[in-house]
Amino acid sequence: MDMLSHLADGFGVALTFQNIGLALLGCFLGTIMGALPGLGPSNGVAILIPLAFTLGLGPTPSLILLTSVYYGAMYGGRISSILLGIPGDEPAMMTVLDGHPMAKKGKAGEALSLSGIASFVGAFIATWGLILLAPQLVKIALLFGPAEYFALFALAFMTLGGVSSTNQAKSAFAAMLGLGLAMIGVDTQTGVPRFTFGEVHLYDGLDFLVAIVGLFALSEVFIFLEERHGSSDAAGKKLEIGRLTPPMSVLRACTPTMLRTSVLGFIAGVLPGAGASLGSFISYSMEKRLVDKNKTFGTGDPRGVAAPEAGNNAAAGGALVPMLALGVPGSGTTAVLLAVLLSLNITPGPLLFANNPDVVWGLIAALFIANFMLLAMNIPMVGIFTRVLMVPPKVLMPIVAMVSFVGIYGISGSTFDLYVMVAFGVGGWLLRKFDVPLVPIILGTLLGNAMENNLRRAITIDDGNWWTLVDSPLAIALWAIAIVGFVLPLVIGARVKAKMHERGDEEGAIAD
Repeated sequence: MDMLSHLADGFGVALTFQNIGLALLGCFLGTIMGALPGLGPSNGVAILIPLAFTLGLGPTPSLILLTSVYYGAMYGGRISSILLGIPGDEPAMMTVLDGHPMAKKGKAGEALSLSGIASFVGAFIATWGLILLAPQLVKIALLFGPAEYFALFALAFMTLGGVSSTNQAKSAFAAMLGLGLAMIGVDTQTGVPRFTFGEVHLYDGLDFLVAIVGLFALSEVFIFLEERHGSSDAAGKKLEIGRLTPPMSVLRACTPTMLRTSVLGFIAGVLPGAGASLGSFISYSMEKRLVDKNKTFGTGDPRGVAAPEAGNNAAAGGALVPMLALGVPGSGTTAVLLAVLLSLNITPGPLLFANNPDVVWGLIAALFIANFMLLAMNIPMVGIFTRVLMVPPKVLMPIVAMVSFVGIYGISGSTFDLYVMVAFGVGGWLLRKFDVPLVPIILGTLLGNAMENNLRRAITIDDGNWWTLVDSPLAIALWAIAIVGFVLPLVIGARVKAKMHERGDEEGAIAD
């Protein structure tokens, strides 16, 4: 009953004119950003962070806006996948396999509506999972001491690559780079400046938001400048939608698929480092083995659209569980949201539910509201969203750059931060050219200080004894999970990546 009482209080927070308007705006902008190939939820949230701070929004309204963008981008990724055969983001890759063939058969509207319904089911189930699971994790997390927290942070870094990672060594390098960046500033225990090179602006360390906007948003602009695409692949194409709603027989056939893959995707999302990409992949693969008796998957089977869409949206909701309950992000986008919380002086973790119940329950209520908004918005407004695909990147990218510069300057009023943002943008561009993931860098920058402080505290409490890091059953369990999470991708990762490449080849054949 306490849970329902808290949820009712959350709806009291979320159901204000301002918060409903922010949720609607976030859903609309998120869907557009998800539909544009290459942006995706991480970039979409990063681009709009300056807007949230420039508007002077408090913690709860800011989170409502940005999580609505997150959910909207997860919905929007399917639009270009189905209509063009081009995934809007990585989790939408599996949707291409059956969504684009449906579009070629004149069933684009049915595929888009079905994917929207599957996204709704996945996100709805994941939000209830968040309500049920997060408070239980909080009870466990209250047993944590400094040694256990250090092990938990180590687990987050060691599992960040996930089984679908392209290269564990590059993920480890990126994490170490992020931890190194976190050391910039004045040492909190000794008061000695570290890696500031005499620059007073660096005494407070690097601003999370400046790093995120530079790495994600500006690097995307630099990638465009390098490739110099004058127009989008969709430009000039006439996109036929056809019937907007799928027949009831199709919905009945897809309902068991959506329910099964929602649960599977939620579990994948809760695991640190797995994320929506793996949730989408394993949902499609499991459903193909389970129900594809006539070998229709890959030829335009509606269940092949429903499975990955329910899975990746459920994983998106699942990734919020460890972020809110433990302060450890479960995906790249939740790492960006974690930075927003820290910048607003809100500390995610076990005490969040006790210290800031209005923030966490208002956010959960807003997720329900945003999910219904997205369902109502995505079916009748499909025509508008498809026209967005025809916006040339040469028009879009200057807008992204303008929002980044104006937003960051509006937050800090410092030209030094603009230089730092450009430096991060150039660095992100170079790292992306070498396929080095950016999320571990952000995670290292966010958690580096907390990780260092917990390590020092644990060692100090036990008079310099390093064995204190493995002195409790909980710490040992966390280290064991961390080691398995790091080694497992090295053992089975090649097999999973081979399968994903095989799916990618099928996708390319379909797009052609």
